[in-house]
Amino acid sequence: MTLLLDTQILLWAVNQPDRLPAVARTLLTNPDNDLLFRPASLWEIAIKNMLGRDDFRVEPRVLRRGLLDNGYAELPITGEHAVNIDSLPRLHKDPFDRILLAQAITEGITLLTSDVQVARYGGPVRKV
Repeated sequence: MTLLLDTQILLWAVNQPDRLPAVARTLLTNPDNDLLFRPASLWEIAIKNMLGRDDFRVEPRVLRRGLLDNGYAELPITGEHAVNIDSLPRLHKDPFDRILLAQAITEGITLLTSDVQVARYGGPVRKV
């Protein structure tokens, strides 16, 4: 299974794995699963880190390198992802989450999230 991690799951996976629900830990450690992160997560982390958010105290460059070194793949944002945002219901206004959803839907992959709002979209979203 190919899993696209939302920003919170990504942060927990690298900094606080004990905060991950058991089902998420199982999915992330299963060698049959391909794990993806997105540049928008790094962008979100960089912005919120600069704003002083304690829950985003991560150096994005170090995080990216560590993810790549540990077998995660980067899913670039394409024009197709961007234009598919307009097909999403207006359940959520967060642009980071909306591009995440558009990527998962466009690519036909499973989005792994802990966000109740994001999980409301259904489709290829798995809330853990």
